[in-house]
Amino acid sequence: MALLSFYNNRRPRSFNHKPIYWDSRKEALDERILKTKKEMGIVVSDEEYKPNIKGTFIHGTTHLKKRVEAGETTQSRKYVNVKLAIVLALLLVVFWFIFLK
Repeated sequence: MALLSFYNNRRPRSFNHKPIYWDSRKEALDERILKTKKEMGIVVSDEEYKPNIKGTFIHGTTHLKKRVEAGETTQSRKYVNVKLAIVLALLLVVFWFIFLK
């Protein structure tokens, strides 16, 4: 009965990571170095990243790239799935008429 309880639900355990060693001086130094490099123009800032990453995953994989190059779209895959479902339904009907009737 404890599984169906709606009251007094337990909260998930939280994760508290306490670093073993933390050098605040080194962190402050790294921040100052990064700030001066940005001012001098040596370091590329975060704003210069490509803002639109749509489609980059497809071009990074070989099997998805082949699908795109072949002209396969999501619509064509949906139609293939519908055709497969229709063929399976027809085979089940034929099986029923032959063996079970």
